[in-house]
Amino acid sequence: MRLGRRMPNSIRFSESLLKKAALSLTLCLSLMMAGPAFSQDTDEEDDVENLVGTAVVLRTLDKVTATTKDYTVQIGETLEYGNLSITARHCEKKPPTEIPETYAFLQIKETQLNGQGEIVEASDQKDEAQETIFSGWMFGSDPAISALDHRVYDVWVIDCNVPESAMEDALRR
Repeated sequence: MRLGRRMPNSIRFSESLLKKAALSLTLCLSLMMAGPAFSQDTDEEDDVENLVGTAVVLRTLDKVTATTKDYTVQIGETLEYGNLSITARHCEKKPPTEIPETYAFLQIKETQLNGQGEIVEASDQKDEAQETIFSGWMFGSDPAISALDHRVYDVWVIDCNVPESAMEDALRR
């Protein structure tokens, strides 16, 4: 019987794997700690504000007729499209010096129609014949993030119209 027995291969493999994992973890932690030192972010970049618009540009699709159309809706106004009422509440876009992105807060209501295209009379008030089917932010760069889910219509945010003075101020910064 030998006194100096060798370790099984599986134990040697486990020790080797453990040493590699510890080395990788040490390297990752040191890079994370050094990350802020190499960062090129400045306080000026954090102060960049979005430009607030006066109108939102929407693109609509009627899935039945396969037609698209662009509309400009002033903030606070409502677009009547088919049996949808689309109200633009707010829109913003990134300054021209940033990665392009447009945001719009929309509220979309659907008017209940009978089979002949007439409004279903729930009561004397039109608001009760309408059901809110979307209320939230839509993003111009990725409409799928927050999309209108409707069987007949699609609505996308295309742009946010910003006053020229605000655009010029953003370019001067």
